[in-house]
Amino acid sequence: MLHTVGDLLSIDLTAQRTDAESVDGVLESFIGGRGVATKLAHERIPFDADPLGPDNRLYFTTGPMQASNMSFTGRTNCTGVSPLTDGLLSSNAGGFLSRNLAATGYGAVEFHGASDELLAVHVSDEGVEFEPVPELAGAEVPDTVAALTDRPDIDVDNTAVIGPAGENEVRFACVMTSETRAFGRGGLGAVMGAKNVKAITFSGESAPDIEIPAMQMDIHREAATDDHIMKRQGTTSVTEYANEIEALPAYYFEDTSFEDAGAIGGDAVEAKKYEKGTCSACAFACKLPTKDEESGVETEGPEFETVMAFGSNAGVDDIVDVMKSNEQCDRYGLDAISTGDVVSAYLAANDEFGNVDLIETLVEKIAHREDEGDLLAEGIDRFHDELGVENWTVKGLEFPAHDGRTLNGQGLSYATANRGADHMFSVFYSYEYPLVPEADAVGRDGLDGKPELLVQQENQRALEDCGIICRFSRDFLTHDRLERLFGRDIGSLLAIGAEVVTLERHFNNQRGFDRDDDQLPYDIPGFEDALDEYYEIRGWHRDGTVPEEPVVVGD
Repeated sequence: MLHTVGDLLSIDLTAQRTDAESVDGVLESFIGGRGVATKLAHERIPFDADPLGPDNRLYFTTGPMQASNMSFTGRTNCTGVSPLTDGLLSSNAGGFLSRNLAATGYGAVEFHGASDELLAVHVSDEGVEFEPVPELAGAEVPDTVAALTDRPDIDVDNTAVIGPAGENEVRFACVMTSETRAFGRGGLGAVMGAKNVKAITFSGESAPDIEIPAMQMDIHREAATDDHIMKRQGTTSVTEYANEIEALPAYYFEDTSFEDAGAIGGDAVEAKKYEKGTCSACAFACKLPTKDEESGVETEGPEFETVMAFGSNAGVDDIVDVMKSNEQCDRYGLDAISTGDVVSAYLAANDEFGNVDLIETLVEKIAHREDEGDLLAEGIDRFHDELGVENWTVKGLEFPAHDGRTLNGQGLSYATANRGADHMFSVFYSYEYPLVPEADAVGRDGLDGKPELLVQQENQRALEDCGIICRFSRDFLTHDRLERLFGRDIGSLLAIGAEVVTLERHFNNQRGFDRDDDQLPYDIPGFEDALDEYYEIRGWHRDGTVPEEPVVVGD
């Protein structure tokens, strides 16, 4: 079976010492990416670790497809215990870091402990350098990247950095790479900040020699020639569809459609797009470099989730204002979804929807934990009572778009996802929009027959994250092609995805997670029965726990 290769590099930040050890068995069993990081985290992070303490570990991993030149492979995985959800969480980012990480020659890189001084850690195939960077304390992401790239051996695409939000341990702070791409959800930037690491760079000339089947070029060619609307509008192309079927949250989830969706949707974003944007080796080029000549704002995005979080959910009807919020989040190192929802909660509590000056002020205050921003930096789950607003989270993670009150299967997915309210854990919404082929579509209403499909989709998404392959490859990487790429039948490959999901669940069970955490802030008819069916298919107890410590391939 195709899998990544290389040792695990373990970096002790307390002692500033490194060790390398073989993890061939883990690599052979879990392919790479999220699977390898999840298995290592399950073995090496104490179940009771404080997410912001030295016992938590942060893993950066690639997969075997980063040894290819195939489209949809410019992504990197990051895994640790989330300070927002308090569970094990993986996040992956696009951009150009993945091949630089692979070039170090390591199969996985692990950070543990905590430094006494603010560091930039430079990882290469020649060793690890611990560079004190006290002058970067409080620096924003672009300034940090600029300082790093003063070195002749470092480019923007070698970097993974945090902004002030990470240093201040905002619970939804990001790790930023290539300056504008984010390991977005769950607050892993705060984990990096708690370890007193401002920046990590990866470089080398020791990329693994992994033989990839020649059919990779067929996929690359199809990605280059496909006439897909996402090449023009990215994920914002779904905005108007979501609004029409009442699946676009608005006014802090009070409504499921927004009267001015057209002003912030795909056409509005496309009008501000000034060039193509992509990730490493990808010909699909779905990214959105945008700028507004009048105001001077320039950013990469916003994507659909940001259009919801800082647009419809905040009562904002000007795409330039949404672009400004997107740029702020990138500059401070903040997850745009959680930040937008947090700000929208504050607007709801104070009857200030649409107040763009207040929004800009609040984002800055959150990043620096100043005044009311200190409370908001804790996330909705921790402050909703104090503000007197509903708790729009699952497992502490704020909701994206694709409203589960209309897309009921996606609603079930938000509940079961180990990461919490996360649309990418299964991408179930793609089956409930009127955009998919008739043969693949399922009805939006109700949950009949959906738990089985949900399990399949969670397993396939986990497999992709082991690869690592972008979510937008799903129209190109059929089951037949996945079998040919990885050299195993699809049943065996999806079983690896299932093992990853189960390992995550088991880890979180040990931290107290159970059925009570697989709940939603709204009702869906038949939800509890569907949850029972989901657990039964997974082979878990009816209380949402794994029956015993999972025995997985490679143990």
